[in-house]
Amino acid sequence: MIIGSTKERIRFFRFAIVGTIGAIVDFGVFNLLIRLGLPSIFSSIISFILAVINNFVWNRYWTYPDSRSKPLSNQMVQFILVSVVGLGIRAVLFALLEKRLIALFGIWNITLPLSPEFLGHNTTLTLAILIVLLWNFLANRYWTYNDIT
Repeated sequence: MIIGSTKERIRFFRFAIVGTIGAIVDFGVFNLLIRLGLPSIFSSIISFILAVINNFVWNRYWTYPDSRSKPLSNQMVQFILVSVVGLGIRAVLFALLEKRLIALFGIWNITLPLSPEFLGHNTTLTLAILIVLLWNFLANRYWTYNDIT
């Protein structure tokens, strides 16, 4: 598994870097759409889709360049399916945590330069991204990119 293999640790490290770039896309688009007045759940879905496209391209060509026995279209479909399950996990986390975290930040009644809504939205997104990162790596490594050793 990851801990015992240098090759797998490098793949996980690359996957995490790609995920970080995807998170930048995700957070940037999410906050832009929120600022434009769109609902947070909708903004989260749109930002997620754009991050998935970014992540597929980077993972296909940089994290798993040796995975070429499967056609590009098959890998893309598998990657998208894994990501859709990740989106489901993320949506559930948003539904469960967002309002609670906004309320929690509001209760603290500390004067901060950032609003409780901003902190609640972004804390929820951070937690969701971390949990979905683990799901995505494991599912993609052992299903989407299972043709490598």
